[in-house]
This record gives sequence, C-alpha cells and structure tokens, in this order.
Amino acid sequence: MRITYSIILILATVLINGCTEAYDLKIDSIEEALVVEATISNELKFHEIKLSKATSLEVEEIVAESNATIEVKDEAQNSYSFTETSPGIYTSNIQFSAKINSNYQLFIKTANGDTYESNLTKTTSDSKIEDLTVTLGENSENNTVFQLNVSSFDPNGQSNYYRYTYEETYKIVAPYWSPFDIILNPGIEIVPRTVQNQICYQTYGSNDIIQTETTGLTEDRVSGLTIRKIPVTDYKVSHRYSILVKQYVQSFEAYTFYKLLNKFSNASDVLSQSQPGFFEGNIKAVSEPSKKVIGFFEIASVSSKRMFFDYKDFFTDGTPNTPEPCGLSAPSAISESLGEPIPLFEYIDSGDYKFYGYNNTPSETLPGPYLLVPNGCGDCTVYGTNVKPNFWID
Repeated sequence: MRITYSIILILATVLINGCTEAYDLKIDSIEEALVVEATISNELKFHEIKLSKATSLEVEEIVAESNATIEVKDEAQNSYSFTETSPGIYTSNIQFSAKINSNYQLFIKTANGDTYESNLTKTTSDSKIEDLTVTLGENSENNTVFQLNVSSFDPNGQSNYYRYTYEETYKIVAPYWSPFDIILNPGIEIVPRTVQNQICYQTYGSNDIIQTETTGLTEDRVSGLTIRKIPVTDYKVSHRYSILVKQYVQSFEAYTFYKLLNKFSNASDVLSQSQPGFFEGNIKAVSEPSKKVIGFFEIASVSSKRMFFDYKDFFTDGTPNTPEPCGLSAPSAISESLGEPIPLFEYIDSGDYKFYGYNNTPSETLPGPYLLVPNGCGDCTVYGTNVKPNFWID
C-alpha cells in the first residue's frame, strides 16, 4: 500500500502540529518529511521496506529516499540488513520471519546522515483465515456486484484488531482472436501468429486500508467481512477470477494509526474541524528530533487464503464484457481515387488493428475483404501477460 502524498503532507503539517480548528492550508509552509512503509510479518520471506520523501503538495510523483541504510533487530540482537533493490525499495538480504511474542526495532540512516528508529514492537498473536466466500450484493449505486468476504476466528481471543490486503488476478480472453495475422510484405499477407495472445492474465494489488475489530463482540471472530466489491459488468470477472487475501493481526497502536490514516484520506475530512490534537506513528528522528517522519513500523502475524470463481458460476446467460468496444471493420482494398492511399493499407500500417477473419459478405459499411478488430479485442497482451501464473488453477 503506497501512502498518498497529499494525505501525508497534510497530516505532517496539520495534525502533528496539533491543529484543532479549521486550517488555512499554506503550501509554502509544508516541510519535508521521511515516509516509512514497513510491515514485518511471521511469513518466512524476503521482507520489504519502502522509504520516500514528502516535499510539496504540488509534487504528486513519488520521491524515493535512496542510499539509506536499514536494519531490523530483534530482542536477542539478531540483525537483519536491507539492501536497496529499486529506488526507495529495500529488501532484506536474507529470508526471515518474525517470531510470535518477540520484540523488534527498526533503524534507518539516510544518505545525508539523519538517523531514525522505531519503538520496540512486539509480534502480534496468530489468527487464521477460516473462509473466503463470494456472494452477490449491491453497491451504493444499487448495481449488482460480486462481494468477496472473509471470515476468521481466534479461539484465544487475543487478536481483536485486523487489517486486510488483497491481490486479485483475472483471466482475459481476447473476444475476437484469430490464429492468423495480417501484414504488409509489401503486399497483403495472411500469416500464422507466432505468439500466444488469446488467453492472458492480469494482477493488481489493493490500495485501500481495510480494517475491522472484534473488541465489542462476545467472540474474537470476523464473520463475512466484505473486503472487495466488483460490479458484475466489470470485464475483470468476465471469465475466471482469483483473489489472495492477507489478514494482518495488528496491535492496538498499529490499528489506531491506520484507522486515522484511513479517516483522513478524504481531503474534506482533513481540513475539517474534527482534527485530533496529535497524530504520529512509532518512528522518530534521533539525530535531529525536529525532523518529521511519517509511518508505522508494524510487526504482524499474517494469514492468507486464495479463492477462485467463474462468472458462469453465477450467470449462465449473457455475453462477457470486453475491456473496450469491439466493433468490426472491413476497410476497402481500393483507393477512392487515383493517388489516394488504400484504406486497408492504412489500417494495417497503423498497427492499431488485428486480423479477425475473411469478409465473405461485403456491405456498404464493411466493404473490404478482411475483417479487422481493435488490438485489445484480438490480442490479450494489450491488457495482460500471456504468462500463466504458477498458482493459477483452471
């Protein structure tokens, strides 16, 4: 999850300074802040920490904080170093997992020598996802949607605070695919396609902050929490869809930080009169205490579960939606007048169309000998990759 820059900057200038009245935002008064995104889990893997800089509301692009030194230490003084693998993204040098009930601390030294450290943070208790389900429901516009729901249970009642992320992958089928292509060489040739571009896949991660708590319930149980709604008309669910859900058990402090961040993700709320007197994470500047740092070093127990479903599991009628309109074209192979370009040649030369088939019934609107479709309708790689994910089950 990438923390939004406008939110960060407003939080840094308005909330941390203790504003409790409506704030007259002055962009020139905004100071630079280090932004830290760091969640270490009980998963055995190469962990990742992201560093960036917030400098101005007018700068929307991510400004990576490069050439920093990052280290995570546990209470036994075991040290885990991180190396920058791409701008602002640091990956642990070895795979490791956070141990339950152990304390960890984050240490950062930036390229200019500024040092930062987190509070000692304990790994949270473990709670497993019991079930993922998909049901039909309605969104706020009263449109039918697929609802993805998660359930979990901690019989020990020690978890209570939860955050969720997901990664969705869906199958893309080119609706007007042909095993042949059309080229100019220099005349027109119909040739076999050399690349598999009929079936593709696309993956996206979640960006929203999704949380729930069970402190007011008789059991530490999450029952059918909806974490994703997808309109049934969305082409993502036209064929087969998969979602991997991760459940993070949070400490009360981490839960509160993310809850406040989520609350103030709406600019109209940020500039309202309901601002708290103070808002900060668990990371502080050491070398220069006046410097701002925004973020939370979180040590969380994680449970994950994947599910698949097909559009036809719910609807047997109707045609799956396409990512773009797929009108057929059959441009003429004859120029309208001497010296004018041939429409068919122009279509092919543009690179915007794929061959679909032969036009056996020419008409006034489809006069040419070949049927062409927009690239996205005949080539799935326009919208995804033709490499099938290792986890995919047909």
